[in-house]
Amino acid sequence: MAHSTTPGTVLPHGGHEPRIDSSAFVAPTATVVGDAELGPESGVFYGAVVRGDRSPVRLGARSNLQDNVVVHSDPGHPCTIGADVSVGHGAVVHGCTVEDEVLIGMNATVLNGAVIGTGSLVAAGAVVLEGTVVPPRSLVAGVPGRVRRELTDEEQEKVRANARTYVRLSAEHRRLTA
Repeated sequence: MAHSTTPGTVLPHGGHEPRIDSSAFVAPTATVVGDAELGPESGVFYGAVVRGDRSPVRLGARSNLQDNVVVHSDPGHPCTIGADVSVGHGAVVHGCTVEDEVLIGMNATVLNGAVIGTGSLVAAGAVVLEGTVVPPRSLVAGVPGRVRRELTDEEQEKVRANARTYVRLSAEHRRLTA
């Protein structure tokens, strides 16, 4: 069975060409548009969309966007995702800052101007409203998302382990689709 040697759909927009590190994985059904940068060993999985057509979008080293994630930005609200971040299936990350070693749960939404502090976990289905600032090591849950407590060391290690797992999965899927 033949496999595509090209990543998913990669499109320029507004004079900006996506910048994708040579070690990054972009699934055949993923889309990356415009002023978007994907860092080393990052992974953009099946059906995910990264749109840098209104402001810049950055995905840090060893971070992953799982299946059907949407990352977008607005004028004045670029989207920056740090290193070792996992964004779970179906999540929407829009015009915000996600610092390092964060897990955004499945189907969670993080809106313009929000800042998710280092080492935090946004629970599945949570909605982090515009302009919300989440301190480091926080567990955020609910609609609207509220800080529930500080993460334990064990929980933080699970967040880091998830990112490491996806670095491995990105490499495996690169080989599968090459």
